[in-house]
Amino acid sequence: MHPEFSDIPTRGCASVIDDAMVVRAASPPSSEMEISVYCVEKILNYSFKNKRLLEEALTHSSYPGAASYQRLEFVGDAALGLAFSNYIFLVYPRLDPGQLSLIRSANISTEKLARVAVRHGLYRFMRHNAASALDDKVKEFAEAVSQEEDNAAVYGGSMKAPKVLADIVESIAAAIYVDVDFDLQKLWVIIRGLMEPIITLEDLKQKPQPVTLLFELCQKQGKQVDIKYWRKKDKNIASVYVDGEFVASSSSEQKEIAKLNAAREALHKLLQFMPVDNGGMIEIYNDVDGKLEIGAKQKLHEICSKKKWPKPTYQTEKDEGPSHDKKFICSVKIPTADGTLYITGAEKSRVRDAENSAAAMMIGALYESNYI
Repeated sequence: MHPEFSDIPTRGCASVIDDAMVVRAASPPSSEMEISVYCVEKILNYSFKNKRLLEEALTHSSYPGAASYQRLEFVGDAALGLAFSNYIFLVYPRLDPGQLSLIRSANISTEKLARVAVRHGLYRFMRHNAASALDDKVKEFAEAVSQEEDNAAVYGGSMKAPKVLADIVESIAAAIYVDVDFDLQKLWVIIRGLMEPIITLEDLKQKPQPVTLLFELCQKQGKQVDIKYWRKKDKNIASVYVDGEFVASSSSEQKEIAKLNAAREALHKLLQFMPVDNGGMIEIYNDVDGKLEIGAKQKLHEICSKKKWPKPTYQTEKDEGPSHDKKFICSVKIPTADGTLYITGAEKSRVRDAENSAAAMMIGALYESNYI
């Protein structure tokens, strides 16, 4: 157990495949893993016949003298994918294979599985003898996830998910799969609660991929988007250009994370202004569905942290209309050494969208006023 992760909720579990034979008789865990096995069984609401499967699933390859979860991970990747395939095949009888693949990929991606592990505090139950850097990386990722908007779980956040977290979830799936005699239906019944919330087709429609959204926005404006990459020491840098004009840049150890964050940053800037050929500026529209404002609250929180400002506070300024047609306007305030910054957002049908609109407006104002 790792006490430094005690602040992470404990609602999850992991396990490992012993071998190709299903052990039917109850197999107690070793004494050192008894508590961990008990806790993760409670998380899953499932009692293993062969508890050594779960013990292996919680054993990193760095731990000496014990089988690691690597074999389970191998099986779990395939079993989890097939279980999800069966589920969405039945839930979405009219979807084509391409749409089904999108839903499956979103639910079993490394980014999603790592967030499942963080949500349930699985890492604290894993035994390992790796360098402390592994603990630090997992803790840093868990803290980053706590600040994320929901869409980050689909497309990645400010840092790449440590693979070990996704490995644990896949090992859980494998251990259950073996323990229930390779019955996919039983696996899904047990594992589904761990995987909630399931990302649906509607979720994917409401949370468009930032890079795709950036290209769609600029296409509507008749603009050309280019994303260029280079490396600086151990960092990948992605820069967004619109009609040859620099808009935003981001860096990360991983190229895809740099690209996602650069696209998000460009969208935030384009909420207020977009460069044009004559060097002037034109104000662009706010998307009525709030698509351009996705993640604005998270971005504003990051800006305040970097500037060492207090966390932004939001207030509902307008709450009008019948229950079926509510309209909200929210404001955001940030106390600074120069005084309190205040701005209101656009009218929205949900408080959350109204707060994101206010955050997006504040980000635009900060850029315009050279605060950032």
